[in-house]
Amino acid sequence: MTTLTFILKDGSRHAVDADGEENLMQVAIFNGVPGIEGACGGFCSCATCHVHVESSHALPPPAADEESMLAGTAARRKKNSRLACQIRITPQLDGLVVRIPERQ
Repeated sequence: MTTLTFILKDGSRHAVDADGEENLMQVAIFNGVPGIEGACGGFCSCATCHVHVESSHALPPPAADEESMLAGTAARRKKNSRLACQIRITPQLDGLVVRIPERQ
């Protein structure tokens, strides 16, 4: 299992376990994490799963489609902004911490 922590809008933390078969957006939705909408179902076409990666885990750089969607997020984009639907869960992400922005 891979343990992931979501920092919610109110600052509280929501830790969940994932089995590696999902992306971060699916894990959030399956575990009832508030603030992640995933309106497009994970097809990188809505930016309603915007998160800020708070931990130092090495993630692959965003693909061109993700970069394009991040340009139009409701919350201000930061250096550590990513779309949760584009972060595939692997054992190497154990301990990953992401913050959910104020708005999607």
